[in-house]
Amino acid sequence: MSVLPLTSMNRPTSLREFRWRIAPEVPADSPLWSAGDTVHPVLGRILHNRGLTQPSQAQAFLAHHYLLSRDPFQLADMDRAADRVVRALRTGETIAIYGDFDADGVTATVLLTEALRAMADERRLVVPYIPDRVDEGYGLNLDALTALRGKGVDLVISVDCGIRSPIEAAHARAIGLDLIITDHHSLGRELPPAVAVINPKRDDSTYPERMLAGVGIAFKLAQAVRLAMPERADWDETNLLDLVSIGTVADLAPLLGENRKLVAEGLAVLNEVRRPGLAALLAVSGLQPKQLTAESIGFGLGPRINAAGRLAHAYDAAKLLIASNSQTAQAQAKLLDELNRKRQSLTRQLSARAEQMVDPGAPIIIAADPDFQSGVVGLVASRLAEKHYRPTIIMEHGEHESRGSCRSIPEFHITDALDEVADLLVRHGGHAQAAGFTICNEDLPEFTERITAIAADRLAGLELLPALAIDAELPLGQVDWALQETLARLEPTGYSNPAPLLLSRGAQIVGHRAVGSDGSHLQLHLVDGRANGNAPGNSRYGRPAPQQALPAIAFRQAQWAGCLPPLVDIAYRIGVNHWQGTTSLQLVIEDMRPTEMESINV
Repeated sequence: MSVLPLTSMNRPTSLREFRWRIAPEVPADSPLWSAGDTVHPVLGRILHNRGLTQPSQAQAFLAHHYLLSRDPFQLADMDRAADRVVRALRTGETIAIYGDFDADGVTATVLLTEALRAMADERRLVVPYIPDRVDEGYGLNLDALTALRGKGVDLVISVDCGIRSPIEAAHARAIGLDLIITDHHSLGRELPPAVAVINPKRDDSTYPERMLAGVGIAFKLAQAVRLAMPERADWDETNLLDLVSIGTVADLAPLLGENRKLVAEGLAVLNEVRRPGLAALLAVSGLQPKQLTAESIGFGLGPRINAAGRLAHAYDAAKLLIASNSQTAQAQAKLLDELNRKRQSLTRQLSARAEQMVDPGAPIIIAADPDFQSGVVGLVASRLAEKHYRPTIIMEHGEHESRGSCRSIPEFHITDALDEVADLLVRHGGHAQAAGFTICNEDLPEFTERITAIAADRLAGLELLPALAIDAELPLGQVDWALQETLARLEPTGYSNPAPLLLSRGAQIVGHRAVGSDGSHLQLHLVDGRANGNAPGNSRYGRPAPQQALPAIAFRQAQWAGCLPPLVDIAYRIGVNHWQGTTSLQLVIEDMRPTEMESINV
């Protein structure tokens, strides 16, 4: 993979710089070309460089075929979990589904509640429980478990939480409460002492997909119970797949393997809009049925569902998903939309406040303040980590304890780092690039010192600049609807299977203006500024299309407006813009640089 050198010539100093990493060309003898020219060269290059080097692999991927086993009983402890749930359902025990307050946790809670109610003699015997972010915090809670037992609950099933809760699991056992844990977060040093612990990351799990989201694991448990109770399995599991797609995409689970298959299946259901709540949420989000993609979830539905747990209570999102009439659905959708707007405003305010606390020379950004709200500290951490390209910890400084949210960069595994200071933490958990923890305030100084030393050691000698992984280079004149439709075969795209990032050199700007409510975005119209047909490039691309200005949008890059050079090299994704009943191609520019004239063949 080649790396283009950075250049600051004519570049606005307020814009961050990227390394451009360009994927290599596909070897001429690649098996992908063995069937002739049936694979588009750009698509073939993308598939090859994402590890799909054999025609059979590529065909299965593009056709959404998943060739490995999807048998839920290959998950460790699934047989024990299914047996215990079946016994509870057949004997009329009360089951509580204990979830998390983010979109993955909410969809998992709703999914498993609906599935088990469909198999229970009485629906009321299956109850959802989602803790309050502020009063209870993330994960299993001693007081909550005690309260559930006091209300007659016999079995608690955690979804999207619990893998690092050995103390809480021991407490449940002590009070006579059976506990099944389903979770997808990184394992702790010991498995909790529960009836069953289902996590595909367990070393003894033979299930081929290790990166399921919390909602995906809840779906697997529902499938297992259904297989174990064939006499009650007359419900349609496809009705749950829209929830699987929302939770999987919103939680940034990698859209590869079975996750990609589940999301593709779920999007088909989601586009049918079977739930009144989702119909109402589409309306307030400005989204149209039959046009929904993984991106629609990531930028439209997911943030609104998450907003409930961030600023109010996640039950508001759950109520939307289970709403059975349009009146209730519209009220809940309006509430979530209002909460999301409030969340956006608060994130901007607190990000500006945290920015003032940043030490630009530190290997890790750490900021704590009593005014930081637990519901948005993760978003603030994301903004600062993205801007400064450093691991970031933002904490809500409480009276006795502080709650932190962490976001990191590929070079630094944040949960592994937290494991090294676990002796200072009340609880913690997460993934490689996102985690959370609770800490006693008296331990904050030592925590800051030790986590900073860990970051300094791990990041020493590294060039800490964000990289753009460019999939292919091609003349701008080759961008058309045919190419867009070809690349759309990679959908659903998202984390670990991103929408293709392309590079075109020598684009001529024939029009531009700042747009957006605050004028922070740049709208452009571009043509290929190079001579007709003489541009360097792979002959497989064919002859350039006739010159036609392509619209483009560069989000948060309006600073270019006063210093645009005549020709630019652009790194972009091909998007489709739906506006006032019309549909058009639109380039979404991630970055651009002034064209170096020696790279142009004129």
